[in-house]
Amino acid sequence: MSAFTIILCILGASQLYWLWRAHLLAARLFPQPVRRRIMSGIILAAYVFLFAFNFFSFATRRTPVDLTPVQAIVVGPFLCWIASSLAAFLVVVVLAAIKGVAYTLRRITTRPAAPASDPVPASPSRRQLLQSAGNVVVASPFVAGVYGMLYGRLNLEITEHRVAFERLPRAFHGFRIAQLSDIHIGPFMTEREIRKYVAIANEQKPDLMVLTGDFVTFDPGTQQAVVDALAGLRAPFGVFGSLGNHDMWSRVEDSITELFRAAGIRILRGSNVAITAGGESFNLMGVDFQSRRAFGPSAPVAHILGNIEPLVSRERINILLSHNPDTFDRAAELGIELSLAGHTHGGQAALEFISPEIAPSRLVTPYVAGWFRKPGSRLYVNRGIGTVGPPIRIGAPPEITIYQLMRG
Repeated sequence: MSAFTIILCILGASQLYWLWRAHLLAARLFPQPVRRRIMSGIILAAYVFLFAFNFFSFATRRTPVDLTPVQAIVVGPFLCWIASSLAAFLVVVVLAAIKGVAYTLRRITTRPAAPASDPVPASPSRRQLLQSAGNVVVASPFVAGVYGMLYGRLNLEITEHRVAFERLPRAFHGFRIAQLSDIHIGPFMTEREIRKYVAIANEQKPDLMVLTGDFVTFDPGTQQAVVDALAGLRAPFGVFGSLGNHDMWSRVEDSITELFRAAGIRILRGSNVAITAGGESFNLMGVDFQSRRAFGPSAPVAHILGNIEPLVSRERINILLSHNPDTFDRAAELGIELSLAGHTHGGQAALEFISPEIAPSRLVTPYVAGWFRKPGSRLYVNRGIGTVGPPIRIGAPPEITIYQLMRG
C-alpha cells in the first residue's frame, strides 16, 4: 500500500469521525428524534455539497487569479477544515492510545483489593479537568488552521544572508541577489498580491533577481497573469529563473518560458549565463524540475544534473537555480558552490519549534528550509510565498531571501 493510499484512508477515517461527532452534537442539542434527524441530514448534506464542490473545482483545474467570494467563503475555509480536522483526528487517536496504554498498565500493576465497605468515588473535578484539557488539545489544530489562513500565510519575512566565497572576484564583493520561489498564483496568491511582493523585492535593491519555479499550480490558464505580475521585477544584472514540478505538471514549460522571455525574464532550462562585472564573472545555471524518483506525474531522472555537467565552470564560482533541493547531493559532487532551491514551502505547516522532524515536507526530502552544507558546497531552501492545498502557513512564513556575496 502506497503512502498516498494510507493518507487517503486516514483522511477518510477522520471525516467519518467528525461527522459522527456532529451527529452526537445534534442529538444533544435536539433531543426530539424528528428534529435530530433533520439537523443531522442538514449537516451531512452541507458536507457532501462542500466536498463535491471542491472536488469538482480541483478536477477541472480552473483557478481564479482573484479572491472571489466563493473562494473566500467556501473553498478556503473548507480546505482549512480538511487540514485542521485531519490533524485534530490524529491528536484524538494519540490521546486515545495514551489513555488505553495507561489503563492497561494500571490494570496490570494494580493488585486487586478487598471490597471496601465505603468505596471512595473517583473525583469528578479531576475527571472534568482532564476532559477539558483534552478538548483544548484537540481544538488547537482548528485554532492553528484559522491563524495559518488569516495571518500565517501573509506574514512575509525578508531574510538576509552573507555568503562568503574564497574565489569570489573582487567586482562581486557585496553583490546582492534576491530570490523568490513557489509563487503558485491563485485565489490565495492573487496577481495583485504578487505585485506587492514584487514591489517589496525591488525595494531591497538587489543587483540580480532569481526565481526558482512553481509559478502556477495546475491551471495553465494562469500563466499569463503570473508573468504579468512578475514582469515588474527590476535588477541591474537582470532577472533569471528556473521551472518547478507544477510548471511541468501544468505543461506550461515551453509557453511560460516564452512569455517570460517577452517580459525580459530569462528562464534557464539546462543552460547557463555569465554574470559579468568589471571584466570578471560568475557562472549562473538553471535546470527544470529533477528528481531521482517518480514524483506524482514526474518520471525519475536517470542522471541528476546530467544536462548541466558540461556547463560547470572550474575557473569561476557556480550558482545553481534548481526548484528541487534534492539536486544538492549531485551539485556538491560536481563542485557547484551554491545551490538555490524552493519546492518545500518550508513544510507549509511545520512544527519544527517542537521537533525538527515535524514537517510534512520531510516525507519527500531532508532539505526542508534554510541552509545545508557539504564540503565545498552550500544549499539554501527558500520557503516560497505561495501555498498548495490548504491556504495556510504555520511555522513556515512566506519568504523573500537576500544573499550578499562576500570575499573570504
